[in-house]
Amino acid sequence: MNWWGAQTPEDQDALRRPVHVSARTLGAAVEQTLIDGFTRDALCVVLADELDLPWPHDDDPRDRSKYAYKRDVIRGYTTNWTLPNYVALGRRIIADYNIVDQGIQTLLDAYESTGGVEGNTKNLIFAANGPKPDIVLRDALSNDIEIVANGEYCLVYDQPIPAEGLTMAHLAAWWRQREHLGEGTAEKDAALALYARLRASVEDNPAELVVFDAYTSRYRNSLDIPALIPQVYLHYDPHDQRLRHTSATGAPLARQRMDFLLLFSDKRRVVIEVDGKQHYADRDKASPDLYGRMVAEDRRLKLSGYEVFRFGGAELFNAGSQQMVQTFFDELANRMNH
Repeated sequence: MNWWGAQTPEDQDALRRPVHVSARTLGAAVEQTLIDGFTRDALCVVLADELDLPWPHDDDPRDRSKYAYKRDVIRGYTTNWTLPNYVALGRRIIADYNIVDQGIQTLLDAYESTGGVEGNTKNLIFAANGPKPDIVLRDALSNDIEIVANGEYCLVYDQPIPAEGLTMAHLAAWWRQREHLGEGTAEKDAALALYARLRASVEDNPAELVVFDAYTSRYRNSLDIPALIPQVYLHYDPHDQRLRHTSATGAPLARQRMDFLLLFSDKRRVVIEVDGKQHYADRDKASPDLYGRMVAEDRRLKLSGYEVFRFGGAELFNAGSQQMVQTFFDELANRMNH
């Protein structure tokens, strides 16, 4: 501004300039807000007890010889954090604490404006490996569902999707509770049991199995990455295809199941599809109608905020397939987390 308070052209240009949201920029805003808002001792209590952040190291954050400053403590807790982690923490700081915001809300607003799927995930039905479940609305007002038959052929994740996305660690904790494995069961053992159940839903499809195995090998390094969720119900039609074709509404809903889903945050959802010839051919004859329905559904998903990526079945069966898929997932994670 100039000396009497009016905006200069430079000020107006700065206001019009898009805000860049990254792990670095949002992390810096979160860090400065916490530094200005709490004493060092209070900060240790807030991060550990109130925000329930895990300490990812073998020592103690209260050790002043190693973590003398507030910035040291914060960075210890946020080691290797990605953008969705900072989004989740930023939302909680704004909602729960009456402290001066050093830019968090501006960055969160910019992040929310960048797209993604609006609304909350209400029913995550996945790992289908048998007959379609028979679903009824137990409470139509709350959209609560109940599977009254064939429930053994799918899984239903019944907890809110965290702001930072649904990781394999989240799923393993849910699985341990679902299967009554007990608190003494190690996270790794629960994850291995869940992994076997998820893999069972794709093991009859060799092409999908290549993608599944390539991604899940990443869990050896960390379970705190988005879970690759197979065979997810996107639409649900209570009738089978034969009955639907003869009903007044005609054709069944397109793409009732997604091959794979990754939830990088509560709004950034990635669909992975593996295309065999049934996606574009009727027996061995190319089918423009099948292809048209497939790309029309892709457009609908993308307009709803999903990102859709496809693998052709033929590209998954050569010497370099595993590395090709691994490279894709490396690049996808880098794009989604920064």
